[in-house]
Amino acid sequence: MEFLILGGSTFLSAAVAADAIGAGHSVTCFARGLSGTVPIGAQFVQADRASGTSAYQDVRRSWDAIVDVSTEPSFVREALSVLGPLARHWTYVSSCSVYADQDTPNADESTPTTEPLGLDEEPSPATYSAAKAACEAACRDSASGVLHLCRPGLIVGPGDPSDRFGYWPARFAMTRSHPVLVPDTPDAATQAIDVRDLAHWIVTSAAQRITGTFNLVGNVVPLRAVLSSASVAAGYSGHVVPVDSTWLVDHGVAPWSGENSLPLWIPEGSGFAGFALRSSARAEQMGLQRRSLVETMTATLAYERGRGVDRPRGAGLNAAFEARLLEQWRL
Repeated sequence: MEFLILGGSTFLSAAVAADAIGAGHSVTCFARGLSGTVPIGAQFVQADRASGTSAYQDVRRSWDAIVDVSTEPSFVREALSVLGPLARHWTYVSSCSVYADQDTPNADESTPTTEPLGLDEEPSPATYSAAKAACEAACRDSASGVLHLCRPGLIVGPGDPSDRFGYWPARFAMTRSHPVLVPDTPDAATQAIDVRDLAHWIVTSAAQRITGTFNLVGNVVPLRAVLSSASVAAGYSGHVVPVDSTWLVDHGVAPWSGENSLPLWIPEGSGFAGFALRSSARAEQMGLQRRSLVETMTATLAYERGRGVDRPRGAGLNAAFEARLLEQWRL
């Protein structure tokens, strides 16, 4: 098959390209080339989608499968206007963030989505879910007969630029014996899908002409298991310090992601009780396979070590802030 990846140089889109190449498909990656290199074996077409429909002139032909991961509704609409009629199968990678209700456990694909971003509104981090909803709407309007709509949850593994899941193995590896601060919510659910498993699903679904909407999320695993797996992978010999959630919030620790955060932690009563308990039964019935937490953690730690476990991060606690918190908690 001939695949056109709208992207292909970073994280998920690069993993999709690599999986398709490994399966023997012909792969073209369409990207600016500013964020990384495309996998070996892929043809690279350099272009900037910000230039409008003219950007697609070098790939304007028939394709067996097209994969788009963009969050820019205008980019998605323009690609569909030019390439939609030329694709035998169209995958759009959306997000479980599009759901209006994030508080109900085991919700499936029938859950209502948020209102799409308006045509005159600019996408931003604050409007991420609305932007993805607008992209979905454009895909349904232009590619409904060949559309494969993926809604992943937290995507993790090698190449992850978010610094979230990787914080934990990196943190345990950074100080092999010193105390590590963790949220005192050991039974809290986590749900992460390895980028390689998601990529394989996308490629296989395109080859099999699977259409429809699917939640693509990981197995539900308690936070204690994630932390244990991270510490074992890192060879950690110290002890963790569980800290009360209310105390953490009161002392400036953010949940989930971002600066001064404890990644994957979702405090009770946050309105996100269902965020890490999303149903993936539909995809499982169609053959979704997921590797073990140990395998994902091992690969994530190798990636983190390659980047430097003590580097400045976009998510997690920096060492000085964590030390202050530990001392305050001790007192």
